[in-house]
Amino acid sequence: QVQLVESGGGLVPAGGSLSLSCAASGGTFRHYAMGWFRQAPGKGRTFVAAISWSGSSTYNADSEKGRFTISRDNAKNTVYLQMNSLKPEDTAVYYCAAAKMGDLQTIVVITDEDYKYWGQGTQVTVSS
Repeated sequence: QVQLVESGGGLVPAGGSLSLSCAASGGTFRHYAMGWFRQAPGKGRTFVAAISWSGSSTYNADSEKGRFTISRDNAKNTVYLQMNSLKPEDTAVYYCAAAKMGDLQTIVVITDEDYKYWGQGTQVTVSS
């Protein structure tokens, strides 16, 4: 059983930056592919970025390419999402998620139904 706790959300003006963290416990973190999703008010959950358990492969949603960067530190059991040039439409609750990948160290997971473990989310609000 893996527990995920996100942190780093807050209120930021448009054009600003935030760095989200997701700390994992309860499992062998380095065998889990990780992802970030978000859910804006009144909308469904959407994919933001994903990283393989080795960290060698990453993938971003088109709308975030060039602005958001996902990374991980397996020694700290933590995955990060660096968000730059934030826009009001980035306002959402951001969730991290974990998918056990065994020996598949370069695989990224981009669909939410393939993730088994989820954090409670952290609110990001971008003011215009």
